[in-house]
Amino acid sequence: MLSTTARTTLGRSKERGSTDRNDLYEVLDTGMICHLGVIVNGHPMVIPTGYGRAGETLYLHGSTGATSLRAADGNEVCVTVTHLDGIVLARSIFNHSVNYRSAIIYGRARLVADHDERMEGLRVLSERLAPGQWDYARRPSRKELAATAVLALSLEEASVKMRSGGPKDEEEDYELPVWAGVLPLVTSWGEPEPDPLLPEGIATPVHILHRE
Repeated sequence: MLSTTARTTLGRSKERGSTDRNDLYEVLDTGMICHLGVIVNGHPMVIPTGYGRAGETLYLHGSTGATSLRAADGNEVCVTVTHLDGIVLARSIFNHSVNYRSAIIYGRARLVADHDERMEGLRVLSERLAPGQWDYARRPSRKELAATAVLALSLEEASVKMRSGGPKDEEEDYELPVWAGVLPLVTSWGEPEPDPLLPEGIATPVHILHRE
């Protein structure tokens, strides 16, 4: 069950909230980009970045020189992930909406210092974006690891909010001669585009060719 803190308790549209922790995992495990909210020099900053989940920990990464990651270390942050599933077209402009799945995670972030945990964080992040690539491509060198920061955030305090289904119009508007319904949004992978510098004979690997 998800936490019920003051920050995770919904104030509006409470029927769209979920307390099922599996719904949190579904939102995170089917997304690829999150937004990290952090206070930098007294001002809010929101950074889009990739992420990966290992159990109850979310991992993000960036340059060791990134101001946002240094500011996040040891401080309260907010991470959000959102999926847009469709545009809901109602009979009135006021009742237009969107179908979506979203998650918000609050907590005190920490920069990972342990080597093994850093490698695990980078692995789950890589596997979230490109499953199979961690074992296929070259691993990070010492120099590359020295330039890479890994940020960890517990999933202890989180909330999930979702909407699905069709429009909800005012009773009197159902008689209007206006089309209403849902315009679904579907994201799919295109054909892999080989690097022009690839030597002849290097085929597209199966885990890239048959990405679901």
